[in-house]
Amino acid sequence: MNRLNANSSEALKLQEIWVLFLTSGIALIVLGLLLLSFSLTSTLATILQFGLLLAVGAVVQIGSALWAWRWRGFILHLLLGIVYLIVGIFLLDQPHHATAGVTLLVAASLMVTGIFRITLAMTNRVDHGIWVLISGTISLMLGISIWRQWPLSGLWIIGLFMGIELLSCGCDWVWLGLSTRKLNPDSTPLR
Repeated sequence: MNRLNANSSEALKLQEIWVLFLTSGIALIVLGLLLLSFSLTSTLATILQFGLLLAVGAVVQIGSALWAWRWRGFILHLLLGIVYLIVGIFLLDQPHHATAGVTLLVAASLMVTGIFRITLAMTNRVDHGIWVLISGTISLMLGISIWRQWPLSGLWIIGLFMGIELLSCGCDWVWLGLSTRKLNPDSTPLR
């Protein structure tokens, strides 16, 4: 964590803009709540945005490969660009199927991560092993829950995760704004 020195000019400048941190945090919280409220729409919007970015990146990749066609990495870069383009077009053309596939990958990664954490906590002496065990159990249960509801979970899980992320980030900014407002020479907020 980065410590702000209350005596520094940086801390004083931050104190001047605490309202910006607070309003940014509130805006992120509101956006997070909206994403949570409309998780289907936000899931589809996320997949469509990702598909668009992938397609644009593919055009850039293919263009740069064609521009440097004498380079020995030409074929690899051209093929990667074509793969990106195909995936981007698929995401844009079939967002419902894409969300199901991405959700299945999320479920699998949560289950594998959970199993690894549980195994680590039970076979090795690690600091805070109980927390590693609890974290692994939660990851495993979330993964199983998403997988058991698949493919329907694909319609809402990405929006849910994005909403939770924005909500969490917004709370962090609100905390920073409020703690920065109260800066004095004897205290230092943590970030």
